[in-house]
Formats: sequence, structure tokens, C-alpha cells
Amino acid sequence: MGKIGESSFDRENLSPLLHHRKRMGSIGVMNPYVYLIGAGPGDPELLTLRGAAALAQADVVLYDGLSNPSLLSHAPQAEHICVGKHGHSRIWKQTEIIDEMLRHARDGKVVARLKGGDPAVFARTAEEVDALIEANIPFEIIPGITAALAAASYAGIPITHRKYASAVALVTGHEEPGKAESAIDWNVLARFPGTLVIYMGVTTAPVWTEALIAGGMDRATPVALVRRCSLPDQRAIHCRLDEVVDRLTPASRFRPPVIAIIGKVSELAEPIEQLRKQLPLAGQTIAVTRPRHQADSMAALIRARGGTPIIAPAIEISPVDDPSVLDAAIDRLDDTDWLIFCSHNGIPPFFERLRSRSIDIRKLAHCKIAAVGRKTAESLAKFGLFADLIPHRFSSEGLLGSLQENLSSLDGQRFLIFRASRGSDELPIRLTRCGADVHEVAAYQNVDVDQPDGQFETLLGEGGIDWITVTSGATANNLHRLYGPILHRARLAALSPKTAKVLTDLGYQVAATADPYTIDSLLDAIEKTP
Repeated sequence: MGKIGESSFDRENLSPLLHHRKRMGSIGVMNPYVYLIGAGPGDPELLTLRGAAALAQADVVLYDGLSNPSLLSHAPQAEHICVGKHGHSRIWKQTEIIDEMLRHARDGKVVARLKGGDPAVFARTAEEVDALIEANIPFEIIPGITAALAAASYAGIPITHRKYASAVALVTGHEEPGKAESAIDWNVLARFPGTLVIYMGVTTAPVWTEALIAGGMDRATPVALVRRCSLPDQRAIHCRLDEVVDRLTPASRFRPPVIAIIGKVSELAEPIEQLRKQLPLAGQTIAVTRPRHQADSMAALIRARGGTPIIAPAIEISPVDDPSVLDAAIDRLDDTDWLIFCSHNGIPPFFERLRSRSIDIRKLAHCKIAAVGRKTAESLAKFGLFADLIPHRFSSEGLLGSLQENLSSLDGQRFLIFRASRGSDELPIRLTRCGADVHEVAAYQNVDVDQPDGQFETLLGEGGIDWITVTSGATANNLHRLYGPILHRARLAALSPKTAKVLTDLGYQVAATADPYTIDSLLDAIEKTP
């Protein structure tokens, strides 16, 4: 491929690169390739779907300090290289980052360059693009949510307003060192008829505030200073323009990253913030330790109640190693009276084995079906089956009680229980004592997460987590193994008394327990705890 052009953002010069990418087909089909990805403002859920797909194809991820490390979970197969974070590691020079990026790309690898915010906004992407063009390496720029827009939204500020601001200017408060003169005309910006947003302006606050006032901006102009927007420890300070310097010093009190939003619109945050504060979990940071594929739904419930979820799975769900175990259970269906599904996790594997063996669902016609929990029953319904029995209390005791209420005797009844690879044996033991013929099947595995989650561990150690939700005994045990004593820095909420007992036996105090044993009830219990 010949040289494509000189200007990194010139549409005509870049079009051959874009056409080259289209010829590649789906993401990551051809090496080498470089993705310049906007990581968004901080919350890992604000990454774009396109960005997540690109990370999944990467061999190497070069990420900066403003990129949430949780995003690396989208690239478990890749080598992860941090190019610097303030206060934690050496900040790489831009030339070093470019050299590292080119080195991996020339080795034929797919490289993801993960940048906080949007790659096109104060991220020095132009220099990286120029280097890629010079090296004849194809690339793609994937936009991200820039901090200015996120800070406004998360602080409840309408960055534009029909009455007060029909324009927005994004301004850097930290220009390239060594410039002969500033490229910013602060006198013009002082008269700008809209909202000013200052990036990277903490250490230079005396310069730009004085310049704006000298240029004619009213000293009393409202300013919102938003730190670490979209993250659990986000803070906002509302003040006048002439108070900014005092509010930003000393640096240890309000350190970067900070976005300054200047203009009348910043005053409008208060009513929006007040509405948010009225939600029951407002200001609460709640850790979700369920398996990742179940965490999103719980995180959404936390957000709807005004809380901030942190997803840090302690266990994961995986298929059983040997599907012949499920096959053997299916072969017993003709001699089974009751199918019991203890969790919705066991339902898809069961029906997948039916499908793979071309077994018609009518083979279940003679079986009664019990589902432990509403979610389990809903999962069954997706496959066209409706549970005959759902206990009022979602536990082995509750199920046994419901069975005894609906059957004159359990003696001789044949049960097939689909469950996790580990968990309580209480249900089969108690059924057996009642004379039932019981066979258990491990339909899926609970697997311990091997390594602690870095973001969660840091927040927990700093006292930034209010609650840790624990939904099973296996989760409790692995949280203890992963994090140990620092779990005492947050309050623990258990999904059931059994889970609470496991935590208590491990030496932890349980502050809230769900009743009934559902996620909604768990969050209700947290809300009711003073």
C-alpha cells in the first residue's frame, strides 16, 4: 500500500484507508490494523458498541490513565499496556506511545489505542494518525463520549439552552509547552454567546479565569467544576468565575480530571440534581458481584433507584465439562414425575441438549415442572413451558413446603433436579427423607473468578463502596478469598439467610438480607437500612 497522504484529518487523503477497511469486511479480519478508540468519560458502560467490538479483536491494548481499566474486560485475549496514570505510574511521552503502537502493528498485530473521552478532542490523535499514515498502516478512529458532554449531563446541566446558550466552545486550559504564543483569544471567548467548557484547567485556573475577566466576562458568571464525571466518586462544585481558583486549590482537594462549565446554564443544574437526590439509592455506590451476564440487569435496577453500580463479578457461569451428564438425565425423562429447575441458568443448557439430540419437547408432556423463583419461571416460559409450581419463598424449604401442600405424599415421587455444580444439598436430602426418588444433574458450573477486580479493589480500599451485594454462598466465599479484610469497609447485603450465614461464618457482619429472596427485595432491604 503506497503512501496515502499527509494531512491526518483530510477526508480526501483518508478515504483510501477507509475503503481499505471496507474491503477487509468484519472487524479485525486482516492484520496489521490500529483502532483509535474513545473510551468515554469513565463509566465503563459508556463505551460504544463499536469500541467494544474492536477491543474484542485486539492483540494489544495501549490504554491511558483516563481509560477505565474495566474496559480491558472486552479484550481478555490481548496484552494490556498502560501508558501512564497520574499518581500511579510514569506518564509516557507521546513519541514513546507512537513508537510502541507502530512496533506492535509492524509485527502484524491488531492494536487498540484506548483513549479517555473522544479521540478527536484534546487527545493528540492527529499525531498518531500522521504516524500511521507515514507507516502505511491502516486504522480506524472510533468516537467516544467526550468529557464535556458527559460532565454536563451527569451534573444535570443542559449544555445548550434556547434562552441562554445556542453555542458551545470546547477550550483547552493546558496548551502545548513551548508555544511562542497562545492560540487562544481569551478576549473573544470572554464575549462568547454561549457555554464555555474548559478541559485540563486545574493547574492553569489562575491564567484562564483572569484572562476571561480581563476580557470583559462578568466576575459573577456561574461556573460548574465537575470532577471524575460519570464515576462513583463524581463531585461537582458550583461557584462564580472569580471563585474558581480558590475552589481548585490546594490541588489535593479537587484534583484532575476536572471539567469547568462556564455560563448561565451551569445554574440550571440545581433543580435537576435535587430530583436525582430524591431517588431512594441516590449517593449510594453498590457493588454487583453476580456473574457478568446477570450483572447488567441488576445494575439497571440500581440506576433506576438513583444508585451507582460497580460490576465486579466474584463467580462466573460456564457450561459443564461433560454434556453426557445432561444427556443421561434426558434419557431418564420417561421415568420422571417432576423436573425441578433451581435457577434460570440451568434452563438453556437443558433445552440446548434436547435440540442437539433432536428430542421433541413433547417428551416432557407427562412431567410436572417446578421453578425456584420468578426469573426461573420466566426463563422456562421463553421455551414455551409454564411452571406447575413456583414456591412463595424462593428456597429449598419453600419449595419443599409447596410440594407438600400440593401432593398428598412425596413417597415414591421421582424427581430430577437441575442445579449448579456446587451449592446446598439440602433440597435433595429433605426430599429423600420424605421418600422421594431423587436424581441431581449439574446443568452448569459456578466458577470462581481468579483475580480481584482492580477498580473495585481500589474503590473498596479507599472507602468508595457503600454496599456489596452477595447473592450466593459461593460468591461469599470467593469474595472473602479475593478481597479479605477490606470487605469490612463496606456494608454487606445478602440475598438469603443462607448466604448471610456463610458471610457471618466468615467473620463479616451482614447489614441487610432480602425477603423474599429476589434482587428487587435485596435493593428494598438496602433502602430500608439506616
